[in-house]
Amino acid sequence: MQSEESGRLAAEAVRGSQEAFVQLIKAYEGTLYQVSYAMLRSDSDCVDAAQETILEAFRSIGQLKEPKYFKTWLIRILIHQCNRILRRRSKIVSMDFVAEPSFSMNEEDRLDLQAAVQRLEDELQIVITLFYMEDLSYSEIAEMLEIPEGTVKSRLHRAKLKLAAWMDPSSKGRYAHE
Repeated sequence: MQSEESGRLAAEAVRGSQEAFVQLIKAYEGTLYQVSYAMLRSDSDCVDAAQETILEAFRSIGQLKEPKYFKTWLIRILIHQCNRILRRRSKIVSMDFVAEPSFSMNEEDRLDLQAAVQRLEDELQIVITLFYMEDLSYSEIAEMLEIPEGTVKSRLHRAKLKLAAWMDPSSKGRYAHE
């Protein structure tokens, strides 16, 4: 969904339009699943997190100060719900990478990339998912994860170095595509 359209619908939802809210949720349901699965790796937990996120967003849509940031606001609520589920489980599980890369890859390379991302530490997987798959900025990710922007940048850098080394052992720490 285009940012202008999202902002317009979010402004309508803030003013009380249930139809606008439903359109927004439908537009971002893939994002909700993708981010929650990256954190939880369980379909049933993803459904729980998404349902709780939608309910919380519906209850508090009137508090959204900047409708143009609806997606960021919604993902932040989702991350809080996922963290609540992880705390309830009382253990951290590795995240999975379910998103398709934005560039063209053959099936074998795509599976190799998914396997490599799955090997990353949880904190690196979530920033990779949010940055590359959800196309969020450093500042949006920092706000969502409640960490400094510099931490987001350093985690992305570490993740790219590890992925490059795993995907192209001859890179010796250099980025495979740079």
